[in-house]
Amino acid sequence: MDKPARPAAFYHPPVKRSVTIAGHGTSISLEPPFWSALEAAAKSASLPLNALIARIDAERLIAETPPNLASAIRVWLLVQASATAE
Repeated sequence: MDKPARPAAFYHPPVKRSVTIAGHGTSISLEPPFWSALEAAAKSASLPLNALIARIDAERLIAETPPNLASAIRVWLLVQASATAE
């Protein structure tokens, strides 16, 4: 059997965090690597984490069929990573 590409500790269940978006509290569940990437993106944009999440939330709401916020964040991060890799 081949060795796994990543150590087992890399795979972790989602972590729920409370955030405030437009003055309303909500919670978001993301896997730790997504939280880390989101925090890095906020820092890179010189934004508080909640402000970046609010921006992603506003963008997702204009979609024809808006995804849930956690899914929108994951897709946003993937798009950002793809744009950076180009």
